[in-house]
Amino acid sequence: QVQLVESGGGLVQAGGSLRLSCVASGRTFTMGWFRQAPGKEREFVSTINWSGGSTYYADSAKGRFTISRDKGKSTVYLQMNSLKPEDTATYYCAASTRIMAAFSPSEYAYWGQGTQVTVSS
Repeated sequence: QVQLVESGGGLVQAGGSLRLSCVASGRTFTMGWFRQAPGKEREFVSTINWSGGSTYYADSAKGRFTISRDKGKSTVYLQMNSLKPEDTATYYCAASTRIMAAFSPSEYAYWGQGTQVTVSS
């Protein structure tokens, strides 16, 4: 069983930055970040494979967000720069048992409780 705990969310002005962290207890492979805004479906943001050598981003995140992982600390990060009001959502960390990148929520077996990110205009 894997437990995930996110942190780092908050309120920030447009153009600002936040770094989300996700600490995992237990062995993890591919990790991902998703977000869900009120009234909308959960959407893919970014994923990193087990080695950290492959990363992928949603078009909305490319060039602004960076995913990384510290395997020694069992932690995954999402550095978010140039934040926009449309980035406002609850952000979820997820862990997959796959070793390759995963893009759909159904490919992830474990989820954190979520951390709120609010970007004001």
